[in-house]
Amino acid sequence: MDKQIYSLVDFIQRLSGKVSKAELIIYVREKFNLVQDRSVFYNDKFAIRFSSSQSGGFSNTIISLSSLQKYDDLPFLVCLVTPSKNFVYLANTTFLSKVSHSSQELREDNIRGSINGSDIVKNFDSMTNSPENFEKLFAIHQELGFNGNLPRLVEATNNISPSGHKYNVGDDDRKVILEAPNRALDFVRAEEFSLLKDDLDARTKKYETEIILASLIDNVNVRGRLIEYIIAGEDEALRQDIIHVLQKGMRKIPSFRTDDALGDFVKVFDNYYTATDIKTKVMVLNSAPKAYNIDKLLEFLSKPDTVFMFYFVGIMPDKILGQSLVSIFQNDLRDTTHLLKHWAGRNSRGVAQFNGNTINSLLQAADNSIDVDKSVEFLQSLIEL
Repeated sequence: MDKQIYSLVDFIQRLSGKVSKAELIIYVREKFNLVQDRSVFYNDKFAIRFSSSQSGGFSNTIISLSSLQKYDDLPFLVCLVTPSKNFVYLANTTFLSKVSHSSQELREDNIRGSINGSDIVKNFDSMTNSPENFEKLFAIHQELGFNGNLPRLVEATNNISPSGHKYNVGDDDRKVILEAPNRALDFVRAEEFSLLKDDLDARTKKYETEIILASLIDNVNVRGRLIEYIIAGEDEALRQDIIHVLQKGMRKIPSFRTDDALGDFVKVFDNYYTATDIKTKVMVLNSAPKAYNIDKLLEFLSKPDTVFMFYFVGIMPDKILGQSLVSIFQNDLRDTTHLLKHWAGRNSRGVAQFNGNTINSLLQAADNSIDVDKSVEFLQSLIEL
């Protein structure tokens, strides 16, 4: 998260009890060179909305959901000015419990309604929504984004059944799923593991320059999808269109859709059906990359011979630092995988996220050690969600 945001928070808090909301807006706007868009003030690093309360309560209407969509790729901050103290919260869509005002017609294809201060989650996954946690919280939000949060908000707001489904694990499915750690351990020791890694490494090397150019894109979702497609996309004409845009420094990226599948790259061997998800890690940035949809993982692993892998690509501003092909059950990766189960709707077990520091370590020292018993316990915990 940009240092300017912490300067902003410090500036706002130092003026607690000293100035009115109107005066605070003037000072903040001037100091941080902000542009005004109705009630929102923004620059290229953040957007902020100011609110006030004499009692300390926070029921005020903050912003419409459609307006928030414009800023949801940036840290969207809400400053609550009270007589004695100024509070600052992150109010991106990940940190909203619902949409309150005029939201009866809210659907995934009809974005409407407004957010009240009371809709902002003040505690998220054991972290308070306060400046000391903003960096970790926003890293989580970046991987989910507006589109990842919209189905949940629709469900929470209007009790509309979400489009996804919670995978029903039958007895036969459970048996095959719980055999997955043994399959993974066999695979990482087999010749096929080297064949898969060599294939992915060759693709990455071939497009190294284009991958580095794509890594400069600020939007984490666009950046990740582009690099994944450059490495593993099946439409060669589209890949070349993307590469042309990147090489020419054009701003408009060709529109494309990626399959909402578990992995980006499927490779079938005689004894293994592998799906590999490609994850990029810009080494100079803090991040908490989205790992997988838990229901999709369980459904995939319920099929015989299936092996799910991650291919991490570490990128510096001027080079690719390294690549690592790692099992989902690798000990450090498994033990630091974070489950956002309370965030999910009733028709989902939720999603998992990785710890960025763990990925850094795996890029610097390849390791595919797997404790089968602990991995089975981990899968059992996912099934029971």
